[in-house]
Amino acid sequence: MAQMLPIASVNPVDKTYPKFLREIADPPFPLYFIGELPSDSDVNIAVVGTRKATHDGLLIARQIANRLARAGAVVVSGLALGIDGAAHEGAVAAGGRTIAVLATGLDSIYPRSHENLANSILEKGGGIVSEYPAGTPGLPHQFLERNRIISGLCIATVVIEAPIHSGALVTAKFALEQGRELFVVPGPANHPNYRGSHMLLRSGARLVTSAEEIFEDLEDAMANCQLTLPLSEKKEPETGTENDVDSLIMNAFKNSAEPLTVDNLTENTKLELQVVNQRLTFLILKGIIEEKAGRFRLKE
Repeated sequence: MAQMLPIASVNPVDKTYPKFLREIADPPFPLYFIGELPSDSDVNIAVVGTRKATHDGLLIARQIANRLARAGAVVVSGLALGIDGAAHEGAVAAGGRTIAVLATGLDSIYPRSHENLANSILEKGGGIVSEYPAGTPGLPHQFLERNRIISGLCIATVVIEAPIHSGALVTAKFALEQGRELFVVPGPANHPNYRGSHMLLRSGARLVTSAEEIFEDLEDAMANCQLTLPLSEKKEPETGTENDVDSLIMNAFKNSAEPLTVDNLTENTKLELQVVNQRLTFLILKGIIEEKAGRFRLKE
């Protein structure tokens, strides 16, 4: 069991202390850990979001984390229910490394339902970390405090489904304060799980819908930090998902003489509402389609 493994600790002055975490305003002193810490050459990317995630949000989190891990990135999250757990699952399924940041002592896994997931993280060469000594229970303020560690370990944070009052928004705030990149996956305009996400987008966060887009936007930042990802994965052309979905949506517009609603598009393409909304947002930002009074059409 994960909680039976020895707990070690490192201080900011130690060479093995994660270098990005050492750079934040208040690095944990010490940092307790089980398993492996990320090395200075690792590309760590946080994937966070609400505990009360939708089915589609969980799928997106698993997919993005899986592709990040396959590319060699280390996925960091909080082991919570919902988006966090899905992100860890996606990385583990890819055979990749992932780091779970807890808000409790490492002598017990919280939530308990994620004990098996914690074991899988360790089996894949990942780690579980906390700033709290063994025996520390989970108090509400600690879950917010640990979010600075999630973002602090990483070169970038990806937010998936963040309600307006969300711990993921706190993580996003820390990421910005720490000078790290912030990416947000968009969703349906009126869904409460995306109100915080869309607020971040309006404030200048980068919109992404895939791991490939994250890598594209991170190229300069990674070069500045002397970090690299496997070239074959980073430059791999997109096949399936986004290209196929966009083709279905574009064909629906081309085959219609009238502007289409979201309901029209879901009916014509047989795609899920969540997927249609996400790709519509992307195509609007790319200047390919336009919206008026709830109806969409190809931009002239």
